[in-house]
Amino acid sequence: MATRASTDRRAADRRVSGRVRPPDPSTVRIDGPWAHRDVFANGIRMHVAEAGDGPLVLLLHGFCEFWWSWRHQLTALADAGFRAAAVDLRGYGDSDKPPRGYDAWTLAGDIAGLVSALGAPRAHLVGHAWGGLIAWSLGALHPRVVASVSAIAAPHPLALRRAIRRTALRTHGNQARALGHVFAAQPPLLPERRLTRDSAAAVEAQLRGWSGPDWPRHPEFGQVAERHRTAMLVPGAAHSALEYHRWAFRSQVRTEGRRFTEAMRRRIEVPVLQVRGELDPLMLAGATAAAAGWMRAPIRTETLPGVGHYPHQEAPAATNRLLTTFLTGPGVATGG
Repeated sequence: MATRASTDRRAADRRVSGRVRPPDPSTVRIDGPWAHRDVFANGIRMHVAEAGDGPLVLLLHGFCEFWWSWRHQLTALADAGFRAAAVDLRGYGDSDKPPRGYDAWTLAGDIAGLVSALGAPRAHLVGHAWGGLIAWSLGALHPRVVASVSAIAAPHPLALRRAIRRTALRTHGNQARALGHVFAAQPPLLPERRLTRDSAAAVEAQLRGWSGPDWPRHPEFGQVAERHRTAMLVPGAAHSALEYHRWAFRSQVRTEGRRFTEAMRRRIEVPVLQVRGELDPLMLAGATAAAAGWMRAPIRTETLPGVGHYPHQEAPAATNRLLTTFLTGPGVATGG
């Protein structure tokens, strides 16, 4: 893995005449016990980091993250006998950043196509936040390519939608208020400027503010914040990241949004693991608990004490135990 000194050299190299050049997308290809590759699916090129052999596990990151947020899970799943693949979602990292395609239909199609492009008939999906919502969407829209769903800090999309509507007028336990950053992302241009201002300082503020109290004090947090800030400064990444939020909001009053809601009423037929941080300020407990209403298969829900919105990064050992136990358990391991 790259050292702090090499990271500092790359940052210095980007300073030209007092100005800082945007980082090249390839800077997210961080060295480690994994292999980087480009995969073409659903009309775009996606960057993937892979480790291990066995049943395919696809790792889907959340807002303002990139593939490297799964560094702990890549190695743990590979050691457990899986082929783990962490992808930069459309618009992020070193994946393509087309001007459109940030709707749930297309994002689900990206990952369904990626499963096939990686040569697997099905995959276990592990998603955090937006990545988890995409994983849920595949379970309903492309069930043939899904062996299981592990949703981290990501309630079922319809459970989340219902929680937002039911709590809109509450002062406590308000899911709509908890997702205020989605509403703040709607205007053009200004949200991108806020997100990238001062070398993407807002990304570090988000990591601190949405996590539990212990993680920002961890020795690795500085490096984590720096890497995520750099990834958000890749040209086009901030706009693409915000386009996810813009579609989620605007689709509520569009025909495509109503069609998506109807499609998501299909009950999930594969086993599901939900992992939530006890202190998650974004995805509240009520929305997570409601997911059983859209399940036909078993669902298991785990809450990690003292953890916020990033269980896979804040508590990697505990998250890895939950994932490997679930994926190797009866009724799940045979599905890959």
